[in-house]
Amino acid sequence: MLNNSVVADERSPVENTASSLRCLQIGIRWRGQGAGGLDRVFFDLCHSLPKQGVAIHGLVVEPVEAGLSTNELIESFTAEDAGYIGRLFGARRKIDQLLATENIDVVAAHFAFHIGTALDRLHDHPLVMHFHGPWAEESAFEGESEVSVFAKRLIEKYVYRRAERLIVLSNAFRDILVREYGIAPERICVISGGVDVDRFRLRLSRIAARETLGWPTDRPILISVRRMTERMGLDRLLLAMQTIVKAQPDVLLMLGGTGHLSESLQKQSKALGLESHIRFLGFVPDALLPLAYRAADINVVPSVALEGFGLTAGEALAAGTPSMVTPIGGLPEVVEDLSTDLIFASSKPDDLAAGLVDAISGAISLPTIEACESFASRFDLARVAAKTAAIYREVA
Repeated sequence: MLNNSVVADERSPVENTASSLRCLQIGIRWRGQGAGGLDRVFFDLCHSLPKQGVAIHGLVVEPVEAGLSTNELIESFTAEDAGYIGRLFGARRKIDQLLATENIDVVAAHFAFHIGTALDRLHDHPLVMHFHGPWAEESAFEGESEVSVFAKRLIEKYVYRRAERLIVLSNAFRDILVREYGIAPERICVISGGVDVDRFRLRLSRIAARETLGWPTDRPILISVRRMTERMGLDRLLLAMQTIVKAQPDVLLMLGGTGHLSESLQKQSKALGLESHIRFLGFVPDALLPLAYRAADINVVPSVALEGFGLTAGEALAAGTPSMVTPIGGLPEVVEDLSTDLIFASSKPDDLAAGLVDAISGAISLPTIEACESFASRFDLARVAAKTAAIYREVA
């Protein structure tokens, strides 16, 4: 486990400044355990858009007390246990209320389900949809029923066709919108995920980071911080570790994150005899991510499907740690300009093992801390927020 008291999260509360544009942002969660890539993008935009002259008011499902730490600029629109129906009516009611009482110039939604029931309440308010992935296809991959998948696809198509612009994280996700949802390419804007590079760029050595966390200083360390679901490929990474350990007997994998596969992955690790080579960190707070990435030699992103950007890859690079990724979705777009050696041949366990063994042994040359940090500046959150604000102004 990580020592959660090591680093405090010093980011300031959401604060609107003088602005020329007012935006209603609609997400899912406001940070905390269980938050995924969508929630991180939402969180970072709500902090950075005001600096670009865009005042925000955000709506989320959880936590219900979000307003207490955000000067009521982020608020929950329903109870956390409300279920699908409660979310639908809660979102519709709150969106209708805010559009009637506040001078909103543009609505930006990050999840089709939450805006779908309120489209008729937008009237002439322009809608920008942040597309974080095909909801229906992700649900199918996780084993949901055909009826559920079909209903989600209908909601997605209904919402995406209403949006004036759709913002995607990669060319790979732009292609999905065009191919699977029939969206005209000229309505789609590609803006990469944003990283708070100043927060991740720590001024301490890898050894010092390990000592702070209480991690071994004499072993090669891999890290992977992921939601523990099927499409993240963590089961394949554990299979790959069998081969990696044979070539590098002192290797250690730090596995962070939570999810419904957490217990089965721990059982798999034990069954494979990898208990001395894998540590399950559990939930890794935002405040500790920079330190954890800095402490590792390699960040591993073993996704097997539907990866739009892979924010973890960009964040680790900003912390000076190379990210090795599978050739899935938008992942190659994050690292290919730095080094194509950072892209595995496939997401199969054998190819994960081959790439990581070569990297640990020095058979391939990994980018330096300085090279990773410099490269990550292209994902700087201020740049991403400026591009996003420009799209909002274009449609407002």
